[in-house]
Amino acid sequence: MNCCRIAELRHKEVINSKNGCRVGFVDDVEVNTENARLVAIIIYGRPRFFGLLGRCEDIVIKWENIQLIGEDTILVCNCPLYYKPKGFKLPFFH
Repeated sequence: MNCCRIAELRHKEVINSKNGCRVGFVDDVEVNTENARLVAIIIYGRPRFFGLLGRCEDIVIKWENIQLIGEDTILVCNCPLYYKPKGFKLPFFH
């Protein structure tokens, strides 16, 4: 049985297996705390205007859509990617 730690997932690149497009690197994971299972991997959105205007929406890839976890890459099927919206907040106006 092959094992992979969550810390090791952060160094893996996510590739769409249908068209070979690079999605990004794993930045975070979603875990169901009731049954201790990994639900999804999250790729943070790209920064807008050098990070001054926040980020684009995060990409959330459900566990069911992951085809293969390799040594350096994670292959995902051509599936609808779910975006987790991020609110735009200025740091001095909470």
